[in-house]
Amino acid sequence: MSTVPTTYTELLSAVDAGARAPRAVPVHDPATEELIGYAPQLDEDDLGRVVATARQAQREWSARSEADRCELLVPAAEAIERATEPLAELLSREQGKPLNGPNARFEVGGCSAWTRATAGFELGEEVVVDDGQTRATLTYRPIGVVGAISPWNWPMMISIWQIAPSLRMGNTVVIKPSEHTPLSVLALVYVLNSVLPEGVLQVVPGGPQLGAAISRHEGIDKIMFTGSTATGRKIVEASAPTLKRLTMELGGNDAGIVLEDADLEAIAEGLFWGAFINTGQTCAALKRLYVPDALYEPVCRALTEFARSQPMGIGLEEQNVLGPLQNSAQYDVVDRLVRAAVEDGARVLLGGNPDAERPGFFYPTTLVADIDPENPLVVQEQFGPALPIIRYSDLEWAIEQANALDVGLGASVWSSDPARAREVAARIEAGTVWINGHGGIDPRIPFGGIKSSGFGVEFGVEGLKHVAVPQVING
Repeated sequence: MSTVPTTYTELLSAVDAGARAPRAVPVHDPATEELIGYAPQLDEDDLGRVVATARQAQREWSARSEADRCELLVPAAEAIERATEPLAELLSREQGKPLNGPNARFEVGGCSAWTRATAGFELGEEVVVDDGQTRATLTYRPIGVVGAISPWNWPMMISIWQIAPSLRMGNTVVIKPSEHTPLSVLALVYVLNSVLPEGVLQVVPGGPQLGAAISRHEGIDKIMFTGSTATGRKIVEASAPTLKRLTMELGGNDAGIVLEDADLEAIAEGLFWGAFINTGQTCAALKRLYVPDALYEPVCRALTEFARSQPMGIGLEEQNVLGPLQNSAQYDVVDRLVRAAVEDGARVLLGGNPDAERPGFFYPTTLVADIDPENPLVVQEQFGPALPIIRYSDLEWAIEQANALDVGLGASVWSSDPARAREVAARIEAGTVWINGHGGIDPRIPFGGIKSSGFGVEFGVEGLKHVAVPQVING
């Protein structure tokens, strides 16, 4: 076990592979392009050794009582809390998100909160039938070794969503971070392992080929993946020969529908953060907004006014609440889609004019109005700080548009009439539909997508069931 670092220097020293380490790659700050440190790169042989260790550790870990495993998650949450500031600083430097607002400190706080909440869920034996002749009970047992593949947008918090329930249910975890944010996950695992028994949680940094190796490895029993639909399909294909259990949280293009009775003053801030949390780099962010004729121009003005007041800049500068895109490839996607909208005649209300001379991958907060509903900025996931606002005259048409794409992660309805909002929400094809908010998550409430946005759920008691296997004892 390790000690919990209390400064950024200590934390970085614990996870930095150093320039001379074999197969180490440099990691840069997306806001300044400065070198942060070096991340080790493991290969398939390394993976084999790690999985063997995980399988051996899993026997003893699963033999512990569920109460014992839950009790260990509480000091794990406390270890994260003790390391909040150094974890948040490393996350800000590597991912780009600011310390403040719903960003780095928020994400680290979410890690401890989710870990603590997961320890408190109750999932006991269920009596299915007990009629005097037949007694059947249902319990949930560990799967074995969970291979977790985490993304670069919320690298610490999504890793915890994979780690905490898996450990709680008696599995061991081998986690591969995104090649864009390896240090954040290495640091989080280092802090957790100051409490956890050796071998139950291991991290394997590396490139996409390592993710493919995890997907097909015979010693891994379940895959948890958050990322693009295209990569998710590859994981499904690679895992098929070994019939791994899968939880896939894939891409989204979430629609929001404003109803005519919405209170504009009450919803403007929520609309903004629904779309621009983490600078738009969130799978379940609001990515296309449908607004009725009567409210169209007022919504455009209110969003523009609020967006102008939210500072974007280097994450370590305390006043900022929006940061850069995490990598150049994502910057290019956003830039291409906004350019296509402008060329198609859309009206740019704000932004759309990146400063090519500025260091880092900063794309300005961008609002686009009067856009064709078939424009690429509407029908493709932008995953960045650009929101198309689409006018509608017929609510039925807006609902059809919301359901037209082959994605279904989240959606939202905005109205002053909760009953009417729920009626509209029930007609939207999405795993979660929020009312007068967008993207809010809770460790107690199941979350997952439908259609090409994936399958399986995370969070709460239902999420625990998805990292376990059911066993019925009948007799």
